[in-house]
Amino acid sequence: MFNLKTLTTGAVCLSFMASAAFAEKVLRIQSVLSDTADEVFMLKEFGKDVADLTNGSLVIEVLPAGAVVGPRDVMDAVDAGLVEGGFAWTHYWGGKHVAANLFGAPVAGAGVGLDNIAFLSWFQYGGGKELYDRLWDEMGVNVKGFLLQPVGPEALGWFPKPIESMDDFRQMRFRAPPGMVGAAYADIGVPAVAMGGPDILPALEKGTIDAAEWCCPKPDSVFGFQKVLKHYYLQGLHQVTVNADMYVNGDFYDGLSDTEKKALEVAANASLSKSLSYRIYENGKALKDLTDNHGVILEDTPADYFTEYMAAAKNALQAAADENEFFAEVWQSQKDFADIAVPFWAGAQTSNAGLGRAHADTLK
Repeated sequence: MFNLKTLTTGAVCLSFMASAAFAEKVLRIQSVLSDTADEVFMLKEFGKDVADLTNGSLVIEVLPAGAVVGPRDVMDAVDAGLVEGGFAWTHYWGGKHVAANLFGAPVAGAGVGLDNIAFLSWFQYGGGKELYDRLWDEMGVNVKGFLLQPVGPEALGWFPKPIESMDDFRQMRFRAPPGMVGAAYADIGVPAVAMGGPDILPALEKGTIDAAEWCCPKPDSVFGFQKVLKHYYLQGLHQVTVNADMYVNGDFYDGLSDTEKKALEVAANASLSKSLSYRIYENGKALKDLTDNHGVILEDTPADYFTEYMAAAKNALQAAADENEFFAEVWQSQKDFADIAVPFWAGAQTSNAGLGRAHADTLK
């Protein structure tokens, strides 16, 4: 067990001691999010499954952002053993290795049409997990990773007025994600600004930015963007799938029993499915509330957005592949998978999407 002197919050210490009294091993996971986030709710559901599968020999304790270290330091803290585990999105660590972007938020569906479900197919059966397991060594950290929560597709975002074309979009200072996703916006002339979720609404209210994206109807509404902006665009390319994951210190993981390791694996696989299910319903309820009770208007994304953003995304992906061998290997794996799976999946989803859209139109 790691030295608890690093914890400065008394409540955290007491919580850890209480858990340790009833468990053989306690895996503290510091999140980069507050305790009220949907991701943390699902992370705690994952923890319940682990405890049940191990008969309580392994207990997961979720610590909120800042409990031990700042959000940007979570990976370093797990690597050093300062805290046993961490929770974020894989692409948060793109500064440590560019290939992290292909696992956390492959820009524009990796340029080959990977949505959240197709990404999971690649991850579980198309060789993705084996590459994911290599990522941490490539990154140079003593970590075992577990993909837990796929989200997507993310909404294009919120705007003060309708945008008829990319020329309208380019007139707006736009909160976009950092890294490769935001860089693609900048490449097509959108003034992209990166900032954390809690900073977006104040920036909109002050006029520092004009438009913004964060995620999807539920988390967007929690931040309150509907108080300032009313035009909401669901169809985007920038983050067709976004994947949150857990990092366990390698030494701590090696000290687990085979049963406890298997429990983490089984609970992680269950979390992939449960997170998708949870998000569809929660976002549906939130979108209905936004349109019924907050005057939010759903708009269709201009056609030229898709062609311009896809071109920029493919340029960024190719540039990264030219510079980094492991990135190139991962991207090639995704492309090879897409050549086989996407024609089927896209064709099947076209009819399903049309049927769903027809039903949605009857509710207007």
